Amino acid sequence: MFANVGTFFRMMRTGWVLIRHDALVPKEYETLVPGPVKFVGGVSRIFSIRSKSENPGKRFATALEKLGPAYIKFGQILSTRGDMFDPVFARGLSRLKDKVPPFPMKVAEAKLESEWGEPWQNKLISLSEPVAAASVAQVHKGVLKNADGSAGPVVAVKVLRPDIHVRMAKDLQVITLVAKMAHKFVPNIRRLQPIAFVKEAKRALSLELDLRLEAAAASEMSDIAFETGLFTVPGLHWDLVEKNILVTDWVDGIAMSDDAILELPIEERRALATNVIQSFLASTFEFGVFHADMHEGNMIYSPDKKLVLIDFGILGRLGKKEIRFEIDTLYGFLQRDYYKIAQVHFDIGYVPPHHSIEDFASALRAVGEPIFGKNAEDVSMAKVLLQLLEITELFDMELQPQLLLLQKTMMQSEGVARRLDPSFDMWEASRAIVEKAAREELGPQRYIGDFLTDLTRLQKSMSQIPDAMDNITELSRAWVNGEIDLSTAPQSEAKPADRKKMPGVVYAAAGAAIALGGVWAANNL
Repeated sequence: MFANVGTFFRMMRTGWVLIRHDALVPKEYETLVPGPVKFVGGVSRIFSIRSKSENPGKRFATALEKLGPAYIKFGQILSTRGDMFDPVFARGLSRLKDKVPPFPMKVAEAKLESEWGEPWQNKLISLSEPVAAASVAQVHKGVLKNADGSAGPVVAVKVLRPDIHVRMAKDLQVITLVAKMAHKFVPNIRRLQPIAFVKEAKRALSLELDLRLEAAAASEMSDIAFETGLFTVPGLHWDLVEKNILVTDWVDGIAMSDDAILELPIEERRALATNVIQSFLASTFEFGVFHADMHEGNMIYSPDKKLVLIDFGILGRLGKKEIRFEIDTLYGFLQRDYYKIAQVHFDIGYVPPHHSIEDFASALRAVGEPIFGKNAEDVSMAKVLLQLLEITELFDMELQPQLLLLQKTMMQSEGVARRLDPSFDMWEASRAIVEKAAREELGPQRYIGDFLTDLTRLQKSMSQIPDAMDNITELSRAWVNGEIDLSTAPQSEAKPADRKKMPGVVYAAAGAAIALGGVWAANNL
C-alpha cells in the first residue's frame, strides 16, 4: 500500500503531531465519522495535550505550524475553502501565521550567486539580514549597484527557502495519501472532494514556488493599479528576477498589520478602509482579476498616503460570465425579486434542473430579507457569504475555486476595513464601483459587446467553410471511386454528452451584491 517507506514514516510523524493537538479526529466532530474512526479518535485523545476550551480549528493550525513550512502553506490554502468547515473551525484555522524562523544569511547569499551566476556584490551595494521570513521565502533589504558603481534604488530581495520544492513535494505526498484514505474510509467527507482539493493545492503551490510567475502577477496588477488609480504595486526589476529570486522596489510605510495604523486619525482610517474595498471591487468588476490574499500583512500604507499591495503569489480570476452573473444578481436583489434571481441561476445551469425554482427563490429570500431595513454598518458581508454557502449543499451546487477565493478575499478585505473603522459603511464605500459595473453590464454596452463578439465568432466560422467544403468534396470523390466502403465502417452507439457540471458556489461571487443591494434598499427606498 505504501509505495515509499519515507512517505509512510512522514505520515506517521504527521499523525502523531495531529494526535498531540487532538486534531486528528477532533472530539467536536466525532459524530460525523464512522464508528471505527470515532474509536481511533477516542484512543488518540489519551495522548493529546490540548486545552478543552480551545477552538478545534486553532488546534489544527497549531499542529500545522509544528509540522513546518509546507504544512503551514497547505493550511493557508485550506483556509480558503470556507465551504468545508463550520464558522468556528474556519475562524480557528485563520490564525495560521506565515512567520517562521529565517534561514541563514550564508545560504541566501549562495542562492543569489547560484541564480545570478555571479556574487550578489556585483548587483547590490548592500544586502541586509532577513527582515521578514515566511513559509516559502524570506525577504532582505538591499541597495542596487548602478553601472558606474554608485548606489541605486533601495529594493526588496525575496529568496525562496532552500530545498523548498523537494520539501513541498514530499509533504504533499503525505497529504495526498491522507486525502485518499479519508475519501475511502470517511464517506461523509466525499462531498468535499478531498482528493480534488489536494490536486488544486498542488497546482497553487507550484505557481507560488516560481517567483517568475509572481513577478508576472505583480506586473498585471500594476497595470490595473495604473488604470484605477486606487492602489500601487512595487516596481519590478525584471533583469534580476529568477525562478527562486524576486526583486522589487522597497516600500516604506506602515504595515496594515501594525497596531500603529490604528493611531491614525479616524477620518484618515475611514478613507483608507474605503480604498481597500474599492481596490478589490474595481479590479474584480472591471478587470476580472484580484489579489487573492488581501490580509493586513500584504498591505502597506505609504508616507504619501497610498495603499500599496504586495505578495502576489495567488491571483483570483473571474470570466465575463461570472462577472455578468454577479451584476444580474445584484440587480435582482436591488429589486428584491428573488424569483428573478432564481431564474437566472437555473437559466445559466448553476442549479440542477431537478430542483424547484420556487424553493430556491425561497432560500434566497431567507438570506436577503434580513438585510433589508438594517443600517449599512450592521451588515456583515462575511456573515452573508457564510449563509449563502450553507444553502449550496441543499441545491447540489458544485464548487468553483476562483469564486471561493473571491469569497475568502471579500471576508479578508472586509475584516481589514472594519479593523480600521468599526462603523465602516460598506455600501457607501462600494457604491461608485458597483453602480458603474451595473450600468455597463445592464446597459446598451453589454448588448453591443455581445453583438460584436457574435460577429467575430460568425466571421471565424465563415472562414472555415471553404476548408470544410473541400473536405466534403474530397470524401465524396473517394466514396464514388470506391476508396471508402461505408458498409464496413465500424458502428458505435452514440452516447449523449454528459451534462457539463456548472460551478455552484456562485454566491461566493455574488455575496457582495446581495449585501450591498439589501443595504441600498434600506437606505434609499
